[in-house]
Amino acid sequence: MGSVKVLSLIPPLVQVNTPYPATSFITGFLEKLGYPSAQDDLGLKLVLRLLSARGLLAIRDEVLGRAKSDPSVLAKDSIRFFLDAYPDYERTIDPVISFLQGKDPTLAHRIAARTLLPEGPRFQNLEADDLSWAFGLMGTQDQAKHLASLYIDDLTDVISHGVDSAFSLSRYGEKLAASAPTFDPLLAALRNGGGLIAEMIRELAVHSIETHKPDVVLITIPFPGCVLGALRIAKAIKAHAPSVKIGIGGGYVNTELRRLKDGRIFQFVDAITLDDGERPLELLLEHWSGKVGRESLLRTYLRGTKAQGSVEYCSSGSEHDHPQIATGYPTLRGLPIGDYLSLVEMLNPMHRFWSDLHWNKVMLAHGCYWHQCSFCDISLDYIKRYELSPVDMTIERMKRLKAESGSSGFHFVDEAAPPVALKDLSHRLIEEKLSFSWWGNIRFEKTFTRELTALMSDAGCVAVSGGLEVASDRLLKKMKKGVTVEQVARVTRNFREAGVLVHAYLMYGFPTQTAQETIDSLERVRQLFAAGCLSSAFWHRFSTTAHSAVGLAPEEYGVKIQRNGEVQFAENDLEFRDLAGVDHDRYGFGLRKAVYNFMLGIGLDQDVRSWFDFKVPRPEVDPGLVRKALES
Repeated sequence: MGSVKVLSLIPPLVQVNTPYPATSFITGFLEKLGYPSAQDDLGLKLVLRLLSARGLLAIRDEVLGRAKSDPSVLAKDSIRFFLDAYPDYERTIDPVISFLQGKDPTLAHRIAARTLLPEGPRFQNLEADDLSWAFGLMGTQDQAKHLASLYIDDLTDVISHGVDSAFSLSRYGEKLAASAPTFDPLLAALRNGGGLIAEMIRELAVHSIETHKPDVVLITIPFPGCVLGALRIAKAIKAHAPSVKIGIGGGYVNTELRRLKDGRIFQFVDAITLDDGERPLELLLEHWSGKVGRESLLRTYLRGTKAQGSVEYCSSGSEHDHPQIATGYPTLRGLPIGDYLSLVEMLNPMHRFWSDLHWNKVMLAHGCYWHQCSFCDISLDYIKRYELSPVDMTIERMKRLKAESGSSGFHFVDEAAPPVALKDLSHRLIEEKLSFSWWGNIRFEKTFTRELTALMSDAGCVAVSGGLEVASDRLLKKMKKGVTVEQVARVTRNFREAGVLVHAYLMYGFPTQTAQETIDSLERVRQLFAAGCLSSAFWHRFSTTAHSAVGLAPEEYGVKIQRNGEVQFAENDLEFRDLAGVDHDRYGFGLRKAVYNFMLGIGLDQDVRSWFDFKVPRPEVDPGLVRKALES
């Protein structure tokens, strides 16, 4: 190939407020090696094409066309409202998108007055009191963002209900790819025409290829909701420019394709790399340039040469990944930074960190310094191989990303940001008088004293998230979390006193968890909210993954894994039966409803049993548990 030119792509769909960081890290690394490199976000471009006056016209035509053969399409409230209010949508969509991109902030006053936008089904439960509570009298910009976000959600419902049920703003075709033991459903979708969205993806892919004229295309696939979009891109490239080599990697590949046996995926891609991408990609590009053979590759799947439809795994075994200091500096050059959308979909100040504003992405360390939690993928490289990045490199990365993006906001994307790194970073930010804002995920460990949390706040920390998980000391010990509920209370109180928002990840249905423990956990969470320790929280249903301690040794945790046939394609979430016999699923709605109200300051003095529409046990928790922990 000579001088290989590389194009790295973000596929539909991850997020629309900021670019997913994989391509910026890979592009910076390849430029360090001397490869001409470019990057593009086709996920964002798909959303912007759909949410435009031209796109809405195409959506309307698609809906009306489908309704001719299936009149039930018109029964959906979102579809009926969209068709009735279409002239208003056509008139307002481009100005609203411009407003959400930060290009026309003056539109906020008209949006907040609620006289400009058509208000569809997503507005039905919106109360004026909610807006007053969340934004006050002067929060016009944020209030307008929230209303505009509901407007976008209405249009997203129209696309999902009337054009393509696989579509949402943050995922596309997720159910086809998540833990899919066979490639058949994805292959059927790819062979199907796919309709409007598939055609738009094809056009975007071809345009990107024509613009950049690469020899190699790399597509990151972080989540199951990106797989269909990535393969549609690959299919379009193979049809338009068959000589272009295509490689895929990322979180989904690393967790779900480790037992890949079905070679039909190589109809669309040429190589699949596992774990950290830098060294495998470096060797792969040398292979595609004719410099090294297959035997030199590292953690790479290729089309098998021995039998049709087979897979060959190539890994020399003697090669090691590059240390963090050798991976270079991420770059945003080439990404449409000014086109990302700032959404405020939930009336909670902590939740907006995931969907609002542009956050530059930086890692303080590779892997997790704790790497013991039994529900986590502790057997995989992205967790188990811990390596701290030098603080000088982190500061330099932040400065460069600030210069490129114009944004001084940073999201540390570590599995758990190391306290020692946060302390060193905070001192340096203060010493260098760098006015950055930042947030990230932590463990609620006792290292986060009042002194450290105050230091972090002074250095620009605005929010943290962390796992309280089951909120039960017995279960926290069983899952090797390394914290207690009382410890979490003290640490979260320290952050809140320092003016830092705190979000807690909660979990229900962990193996051997009883109904009593579930209700007791909710009571402890109620006390934490009542004491002002938490800003927000969310309950997740426990799931067993193939690479976690529970998945690898289920008998030690009282569960039985249920496998249905041999895995040929993807495997991550495992079906399991909790031998304790508790029906955990029935508690989910009540748990989520309770926490949502706690975030709004509602029901904090209420008996937690009132959130359920069936009989649950009386909580057996000291009503002063959190208060006493804080006093101590």
